[in-house]
Amino acid sequence: MPNYKLTYFNMRGRAEIIRYIFAYLDIKYEDHRIEQSDWPQIKSNLAGKTDLEQCQVDAIVDTLDDFMSRFPWVEKKQDIKDQMFKELLTCDAPHLLQDLDTYLGEKEWFIGNYVTWADFYWEICSTTLLVFKPDLLDIHPRLVTIRKKVQSIPAIADWILRRPQTKL
Repeated sequence: MPNYKLTYFNMRGRAEIIRYIFAYLDIKYEDHRIEQSDWPQIKSNLAGKTDLEQCQVDAIVDTLDDFMSRFPWVEKKQDIKDQMFKELLTCDAPHLLQDLDTYLGEKEWFIGNYVTWADFYWEICSTTLLVFKPDLLDIHPRLVTIRKKVQSIPAIADWILRRPQTKL
């Protein structure tokens, strides 16, 4: 059985729903609480090194998440699902990709010269989108480059090799 460790501030906050679910399902876990004053030493630079960079990371992730949430993942009627996927991938995705490409510019990563979880999230989302439209990134080589760079990070490359093989 897995060992769970929930790390959050010493408050209910956003973690309380997780605590409720663990309690309801009778799942044992370690409730590791930290003080807000300790947060700067704990947080990862994957979220951005400055307040501005953290906002930029959040903007990229939220933009991708907003787009991905528009897909009818659980639609039961295949014809409706296919039509919605086609419309999103052919009409809306090109605008998103152009905006991401423009934002990226000549930078090495989305947020300057180091990897953040925005780059990870881009790789994950784009991998899913490419399942449905393999030529989606053909005119965005810089976005492809970020994907490849993320995939080549040794720990990520190792995970990709070990993870269960699924379509999505």
